[in-house]
Amino acid sequence: MDWTLEVVVLPVGDIDRSVAFYRDKLGFHLDHDTTNEHMHVVQLTPTGSGCSIVIGDLPSHTEMAPGSMRGLQLVVADATAARQELLDRGVEVSDITVFDERDGGTFFGFADPDGNTWAVQQIKARAEKPLIPLEARGRFGEDG
Repeated sequence: MDWTLEVVVLPVGDIDRSVAFYRDKLGFHLDHDTTNEHMHVVQLTPTGSGCSIVIGDLPSHTEMAPGSMRGLQLVVADATAARQELLDRGVEVSDITVFDERDGGTFFGFADPDGNTWAVQQIKARAEKPLIPLEARGRFGEDG
């Protein structure tokens, strides 16, 4: 039995501002933005990830204080290129820190507009062998 982590609820104070940050500045894919008389829920997924973030105004979102999530982690094949991409998109990021010369020991970080913090780890092996092969990407395994 596989047990896959596919969604993380992220507490934010302003849904539209957060969508603009994650979609427009970070480049996450907007999977859905659902609004009705009961809720406003948005799901966004980083390119190549099997796990999405969900923001919204349901109790599971509002029971946590906006900005209270710490240490969410993204993995990239090239930290220098990823950091520069975020800088070019106007994201304030930390300097790169090398904790260990072995693959996986290089990091930088950033925070979203609410203060939720993210670490970005470099694992060079992801360039040649991504966790989700290119042919399997897309929403629920669909092409795209």
